Amino acid sequence: MIIFVQIKQNMKSQKKTRILFVCLGNICRSPAAEGIMKKMVKERHLQDVIEIDSAGTSGWNDGSFPDPRTLAHGKKRGYDFCSISRKFVSADFDRFDYIVVMDSNNFANVKALATTQEEVEKIHLMTDFCTRITSHDHIPDPYYGSASGFELVMDLLEDACEGLLHHLKVY
Repeated sequence: MIIFVQIKQNMKSQKKTRILFVCLGNICRSPAAEGIMKKMVKERHLQDVIEIDSAGTSGWNDGSFPDPRTLAHGKKRGYDFCSISRKFVSADFDRFDYIVVMDSNNFANVKALATTQEEVEKIHLMTDFCTRITSHDHIPDPYYGSASGFELVMDLLEDACEGLLHHLKVY
């Protein structure tokens, strides 16, 4: 009993790792990544050590819920995508340890706001964390596509979120 209490105290005193997922509009890919990662973190009881959010580089959808197709495809897999869209801002570099972007355009847009090398080093491509599906170098935007595009995005994000958890070495 004493050992378990000590472990819980150590986890609480540890600084949280903060992850921000970023796509263009913050209504398809990044809120899906946020929801998938939140579920994985909760299943592993890591809420005390990992914090997750999402944002978009455009700000076009500020205040919006995720796209209904994203919600539907996530629900089929047991996810709750309940985030509210917001725009990525420079202050996010101070708030987050990892800024995980969905494609090279998002990478360039976020990098353009970085003012230090330390901030640039926080930016990562989501697919860099894929371990099973290595045929994609980005998470494709499903917005103008069909249902199969949303399913591919879910597959890629599940793989990448697992890989990111392993990268963080938190379990």
